[in-house]
This record gives sequence, C-alpha cells and structure tokens, in this order.
Amino acid sequence: MVSLALAAPLLSPAEGCRAASRTLAVVYIPNRESDWHGGVAMSRRDLPWNVALLAMPAAALLLALIRQAWGGGEGASLLLLLSSLPMLGVLLLDAARALRRRQIGVDVLAVLSIAVAIALDEQATAAVIAAMAATGRLLDAFAAGKAAREMAALLQRAPRLAHRLDGEALSTVAIEDIRPGDALLVMQGEMVPVDGPLDSGEAALDESPLTGESLPVRMEAGGWLRSGAINAGETLRMIAARRAEDSTFNGIVKLVGQAASSKAPASRLADRYALGFTPAALALAALAWWASGDPTRGLAVLVVATPCPLLLAVPVALMSGISNCAGRGVLVKGGHALEALAAADVLFFDKTGTLTGGQAALTDVRAYGAREAGALLRFAAALDQMSCHVLAAAILRAAHERGSGPLPLPQQVEEQPGAGIRGVVEGRRVAIGTAQYVLLHAAAEPWLLEEERRMATEGASAVFVAVDGRLEGVLELSDQLRLETPRALRLLRRAGVRRMVMLTGDRREVAESIGGGIGVDEVHAELSPADKLERVVQASRERQRSVMVGDGVNDAPALAAAGVGVAMGAHGSAAAAESADIVLLADRLDKLAEAKMVAVAALRLAAQSAALGMGLSLLAMLCAAAGYLPPLEGALLQEAIDVAAIANALRALGVRPLRGQGKTLPEAKLSALREEHRLLEPLLAKLSDLARSLPSMAAESRLGAMDELDAWLRLELLPHEEADERALYPAVSPLLGGDDPLAALSRSHQEIFRGIHRLARLFAQHRDAPSEPGIQDIQQALYGLEAVLRLHFAQEDELFNSLSA
Repeated sequence: MVSLALAAPLLSPAEGCRAASRTLAVVYIPNRESDWHGGVAMSRRDLPWNVALLAMPAAALLLALIRQAWGGGEGASLLLLLSSLPMLGVLLLDAARALRRRQIGVDVLAVLSIAVAIALDEQATAAVIAAMAATGRLLDAFAAGKAAREMAALLQRAPRLAHRLDGEALSTVAIEDIRPGDALLVMQGEMVPVDGPLDSGEAALDESPLTGESLPVRMEAGGWLRSGAINAGETLRMIAARRAEDSTFNGIVKLVGQAASSKAPASRLADRYALGFTPAALALAALAWWASGDPTRGLAVLVVATPCPLLLAVPVALMSGISNCAGRGVLVKGGHALEALAAADVLFFDKTGTLTGGQAALTDVRAYGAREAGALLRFAAALDQMSCHVLAAAILRAAHERGSGPLPLPQQVEEQPGAGIRGVVEGRRVAIGTAQYVLLHAAAEPWLLEEERRMATEGASAVFVAVDGRLEGVLELSDQLRLETPRALRLLRRAGVRRMVMLTGDRREVAESIGGGIGVDEVHAELSPADKLERVVQASRERQRSVMVGDGVNDAPALAAAGVGVAMGAHGSAAAAESADIVLLADRLDKLAEAKMVAVAALRLAAQSAALGMGLSLLAMLCAAAGYLPPLEGALLQEAIDVAAIANALRALGVRPLRGQGKTLPEAKLSALREEHRLLEPLLAKLSDLARSLPSMAAESRLGAMDELDAWLRLELLPHEEADERALYPAVSPLLGGDDPLAALSRSHQEIFRGIHRLARLFAQHRDAPSEPGIQDIQQALYGLEAVLRLHFAQEDELFNSLSA
C-alpha cells in the first residue's frame, strides 16, 4: 500500500542529474509522470556502473587473498592496481567539479589517497580505498533510485480518470477535464479523483494513503472528500469543488518536493566543517611525512581521513527523523524544519480549528416549558432538514446521535437566511433561530435575557425554540475543544516547550475561558492577521525559537514568519499548508508533540554519530601519524568507523517518542470503546435535562421520565461500567505498568455505582407527590452523577488516546 510515509526517502540528496530528475517530478502536472519515470530509468542505468565500480576492487582483493593463500602472489599487484583505476577516474571528475565551484571536498582526500597508495606501491590499500568510495556511491545511487521508484509508484496511484454524470448519462473523462461543480461517481475500490463534498448518503473511505490511518473513515452527506482517499464502501456520488491540480493529492506531492529542496543548518554546518577538515587532514599528512621521512605515514593519515563521517551521519540522522515523522502523518519540509522544531521552546497557536475542532456541536438543550429537551431537539432538527444554515448540520447530527428517531417532514416552511426558520411540525407551529427572530413568533420569557448573557459569556451560539407561540427552550452550540488537545499540550511541554501562547481573533472572554481550561501561559484575543504576525515577529526579534500552529488563511502570514510554521493539513486551508514548514496530515495536535520528540532524538543522534565518527577518525589519524596504524589496516578501520556512525544515525528511524508506545490496544478495539462512549453521551444530556425540568413537570410526565432514566441507568450504563471494571481494566493495566495504574478510574466506578443506586432509591421514595426537599435531593443526585460521568468519560478518553498506536 502506498502511504505518505514513503515520502521520506525522497529527502535524501543525490548528485548530478538525478537531483534534477527528482525536482522535475515533484511538481506534478497530469500526464507528465514521464519525468519521474525517466528518473527511475536513469537510476537503473547508473546501478550497473556503480556495482561494477565496487565489484572490480572487491574481486581483485578476493583474488589477491586467494593467490596469497596458495603462495602464488604473482600478478596480484597489477590486478589490484587495475581495479582501483576506474574509481580513481570517477573521483577525479567529482573533485574537478568541486574545484570549479571553488570547493575542496573530501573527494580530494580520496583521490590523493589512491594516487599516493599507487605511487608507494600500496596497491592493496588503493583497492580498499576504491572499494570504500564505490560503496558510498552505490548506496547513494540506490537511495536515489529507490526514491524515484517510490515516487513514481505514488504518482501511478494518482487517479487519471473519473466518472462524470452529464444529466442522466455517465461518461469517463480525464481527470484534468473535471471542473468545479461536476457531479462524479466513485466506484468501490477507486480513488477519489478531486476534492469536494459527498452528495450521496453515508460513505466509508480508506484514507491511509493520506494519513496512515488504518481504519475506514465514515463520512455523511456533505462531508468533505479528499483526493487520494479510496472508496471502501458502495459507489458514492460527489460534487467536484476543485480542479485536479488544486486538490489534496497533488498538493501533497508538491509539499514533498519542497521538503527535498532544502538543506538543514546542521548539514550546512557539517559541510563547512568538512571543508576545513580537508586541508587540516592534508596538513597533518604532510607533517607526518616530514617528521618521519616516511611517506607511508602520510598515506596512512589520508586513508583514515577518507571519507569524513561528519558528512554522512548528520544527513542520515535528519532524513531518518523526517521518515519517522512521515510515518506518523507529519510531513516535514526538509531538515531545516526538523532542526528548528527540535530547538523550538515557544509555541504560538490559533484557537479555532487548531485547539478546537473548528465546527459547532450541540452541547446542551435547556427546556423551560412543558416539553422535554428531547422533544425540542426533535422539533428543531425537523425544521433544519430544510435549512442551509451553518448550524443546521450540527443540530441534525445531534438529533441522530441522541436517538430522536425518524424526523417528520415539516410543512409550510419559511426561512429568513441568517436569522431563523419556521414551519409546521406534526401539527405544531415551530420557530427556531435567534432571539430576535423567534420573538416575532412568540412572547418573551423571563429566562431569555439570562440565557443571552450566559451564551455571550461562554462564546456559544444560541438557537431558541418556540412552539405554538410560546418560547419553550434553547439549544446551545459551541466549538468544542479537540479531544487530544490537553494531552498534546502536556506532551509538548514534556518535549521542551516552555511557553505556550494562544493567538485568536475570537472574543477575549471565550479565548480566556478555553486558554485557562487547558493551561496555556498567555492568551491574546481579538487579533487581526497582522496582529498575529506582529506577535510572532516580536518573538523572533527577541531571539526566541518559536513554533506557530494554524489552519486558516488568516494564519498564513504568521506561519511564514515563525521559526517553524505548522499547518493542520487535513481540513485546513491551502494557503496555510503552503506557508508552513510542517503539515499535520491528520488534524491531531498530539502528532506535533510526537514529531518534536522525534526531531529532538534525531538531532541528538546526529550529534552523537558525528562526534563518534569524528572522534574515532581523529584518533586514528593521530595513530597513523605516529606510525601505529599502517595504510591498509587504516583503510579497514575507517570503513568500520563510517559504518558505526551511519548505523547509529539510522536509529532515528526507530525512535518511539512516547514511553511504552509499543504497548497499545488494537485500533479496532479502541474504535469500539470510543463508539460505546459516543452511544452513552445522550445519557449525560438526559441527566441534566431531567434535573432542570423536574420541578415544573406534571406528575405523569415526571414518573415516566424517572422510570425511563432509571431503566437506562440500570440496563445500559451500569452493565457497561461493570464490564469495564471486570474485563477492560485488568486487560489494560499490564500495558500501563505499575502496581495499580487504573486505581483512579476504578474509584470513579465506585462513585458511579453509588450514584446510580442512590438515584434508584430516591426515585422509589418520591414516586408519589414528592416534596420540595425531595425534588432538590433528586436534582442534586442527578447533577452529581452527571459531573462524575463527564469526568470519568474524559479520563477514559485520555486513556484510549494513550493506548492508540
């Protein structure tokens, strides 16, 4: 399966025309994949030549050893000499190119080593050096060819044709002929050709080529489909919203190209050190020759100084870190971004779409009349079937999740865009919308002003509901904090972020409420895009190493100005993704925390590997200068040093940033657990609804509501929590470690069980004509159980996140 994790090999640098081939392929234009296929062919042509360059000295060394063992060494020296000459010629060409660029590369050391070895009749040493140099070229060619082949495979997976509906006729057209507004059909197993909304019922999509998520994603009508996802269900209908060149799949290919085009500061620093290292090595070799009068000592110094591990270990560690991040759904646009992320200690982030989901969700329904909250929600959802308002989808979704059942079709519907909608639902005249709109169709109630104040304070949207000319309740909707946000911020602090700053254009009361709840250090609200940019630029002036996370067009300037710009790529704007240095392919902030931990580990391994290689090389050079290390043994030792440095750098591929990350539950099991929570969510609303409406309910309605809630608690909630305590917690505890890691959650279970039994007793005691103190006891018990359940569900959600792969 092709995944964006395969983008990482593209980041390895290549020489000559291979690099140009990759650059051409990065900018994808339909029917122009030939550039990449050319790169694959070129790599294949290079491969036999590079194999031959290695095979000749390797075979010569093997034959020389065999002849030496049989006591017949005649002709071995000539064979070794001839085998090293082709590599010497190639290195001379590379050195000449470097000199034309006014650079003295390490190729000069290799050329001098082979040439001096031949001049001193050290043909075996010359062959070993030639084999070492050929091995490096072969690995580089293999990496370039692998990158080209994998990118070609990625492009081959790109959709080329689409099924377009022209009236009642279905035609198959080239993807570049699709225009916004076209109706398309995507068959089972086909890739979504362009971005656009789902126009049919539910759909199941395999988004693993985009995000690496292994399970299908359920999408409802109106949901946004991204090109590159695979239809894992029945044939779906969609409306094209973008042309092929502007869609997600092509945008990702372009982002990969940007990642391949830059070089990390650490790599540039390594290059500068290497430039100084070459003349230093030449000077030490000359000094050893002059001091001892033995040119062999000078040769030995040159041999152990070739090649320099510094040039190998740093890029390998950085590219391994980038590959590791790509496998986690984080696209890092080059080593410079990875290095800056590792060093960053100040985090700026937007609120909407970054810390929150960016979409309104129903959080509460408060009924003040004779009807229950569920009935008001059903009335509102019935009308919203006919509305195109941005909040209508959230209300319909909530009605579906809370089990409102089939919704009736409203009659005589009239909508005032942006204000409200009214109609007849099941014989009742219903109006929903803003307070001003609903008051045109109903009389004001004493609670209205207090509700408006509360909504303004909490930054929520209010949808008031009137039935038959009476204002009966209100629906509260707000943008909810992402489930993973608190955990992500904790992980970022653990990874080295010392200051977190929220930058938002939202009202100060709303921003401070959210920021204070998740523990950010500073909150700056009511900001324009220019204000956000100024805050980020000011941090740069103060030499702070900053990260800016955003998702909208208004965040693009700040993303471009930050030390590291991070865009939420799944549903964020294209402008934000283009301006950012890092793109989170799945809109999960905790992935940024993982990426930072990987970046820190990769930079640490780069430094370790460079220090290891350089330290051992310098020690070997001193031993060679002192006469303790002959050239042939020095060449073999240097090869071992290089391998050790590179092997240590490659450990960045296997970095697991979170302790115990290998101990996870299967994703299917976690999804089932989360679904159980989702199905129990309506219970929380029932608890608070009954607590609010209990004093004003008629006796018959009160008894019915109490019996219904009691049955739900005993038959739904209690068995679920008991099963968790008996089966789930014992299975999970060994994964977490410690003597009793889930003690706090088990204690919550005890409180839940106690609360359920207390409510059952109170319901039994106050079935007939409850007194006012009795009503207050029931309300207190209902609110208390709701609070414990909300906390318990949040704790279990955190647990599920920590056990996710």
